[in-house]
Amino acid sequence: MRIYHNQLSNTLNQGFKPVWLVFGDEPWQKNNSLTAIKQHCQQQGFSEVIRFSADDKFDWNLLVEEYQAMSLFSAQRIIEIELVTGKIADAGSKILLKLSENFHPDVQLIFHGPKIDSAGQKRKWFKSLEQLGCFVPLYDIEGRQLQQWLNQQIKQHKLNIHHDVTPLMIELFEGNLPALEQELQKFSLLFGTQLIVAEDAEKLLIKQAKFNPFQVVDTLLSGDLQKCIGMLDQLQHEGAAIGQLIWFIHKEIAQLSTMLEQIEQGESIDSIYKKYRIWDKKKPLYQYALKHISRDNIYQAQARLAQTDLISKTSSDFNPFILLADVCISLYHGQTTKKFNLDYEFG
Repeated sequence: MRIYHNQLSNTLNQGFKPVWLVFGDEPWQKNNSLTAIKQHCQQQGFSEVIRFSADDKFDWNLLVEEYQAMSLFSAQRIIEIELVTGKIADAGSKILLKLSENFHPDVQLIFHGPKIDSAGQKRKWFKSLEQLGCFVPLYDIEGRQLQQWLNQQIKQHKLNIHHDVTPLMIELFEGNLPALEQELQKFSLLFGTQLIVAEDAEKLLIKQAKFNPFQVVDTLLSGDLQKCIGMLDQLQHEGAAIGQLIWFIHKEIAQLSTMLEQIEQGESIDSIYKKYRIWDKKKPLYQYALKHISRDNIYQAQARLAQTDLISKTSSDFNPFILLADVCISLYHGQTTKKFNLDYEFG
């Protein structure tokens, strides 16, 4: 059978499955799934855990020997096999097919690894194990699913979080559920059941790093270019990844472009704020930016940002943070900066 991660708890309570298949690249779900499965098994008396890491040189006979051996420590055992590449050679496949014909109720097998493609899922060994047990494919949690996941975790941690905070958390940690879960645990320790507002969350995040990409973007939206460039300089000294900063600024400029287009088409600013989930504290920032940034300057900034991205990846002759500062200036003063080539040595 095949289930989603959010069905795991109910499925575990439905009875013993001789084999579990947990495959995917999202780390929080993988760790959570493996922990939940092993804890459930241990509650049923499976007290000994044996682990194998199987790469292309793994001797699958070791698994057979362990599976058939009598344990001196526990009558019920968990054998956990990590498939490093998610693939099994023909020799291993044949052994697993033989094991699938003679599973023992006192041994719980758990296979896990990276995402297995559709071709891998159609191989005989995989189909046989899935038929005997349960396959949990792990997909990235995004959009509405991420909001639902966050709400569930907030409830689980018994946190009292203002609705303005959740968009901030999603924006900051999307694609990094382990870090988001860590922040929720930190909130639980520091605030308990106390109401957590946006100001509380921001102060806590600021303590982790002097500046972060979101502060750069907020300062850029406010039009404070001097402060924005100072932040970029500080981030450069802290060893910040230029690619991450380029991505954040690209995303923000693209959103501003779309918002300006919708305003020109007659859509109300309140409707736009609601559509893009702009929380109250950020509305003045967007109000300033949308009033002082023109479509022409956006096109100029986007072109220079693309050029900055290319130069940062192909040449070591330029300081990409200085080029990114030029992009920020171009957003408000594009008619001035367009007179200068970014790759001035070759322009």
